[in-house]
Amino acid sequence: MLNQLIIDENNMGYIPSMGSSFQMNETAKEIISYLKNGDDKDTIILKLAEKYNQNENDIFIDVSDLLTKLRIYGLIK
Repeated sequence: MLNQLIIDENNMGYIPSMGSSFQMNETAKEIISYLKNGDDKDTIILKLAEKYNQNENDIFIDVSDLLTKLRIYGLIK
């Protein structure tokens, strides 16, 4: 389902086949982009920690939270 997600310039995500929409922030949008490119959780954490000069443990919590929400919405397994 994640590949069907379309994100507009206002960070609204749409899944046309489900008729669902989601509001997200820039970081969520970036994480979803990484997922669509095939990056796994650990790679995403490393990329974000490096890019934003943040502790990997802090990034881990944020990425894990988003992945849990994406699972709840049925966008990833």
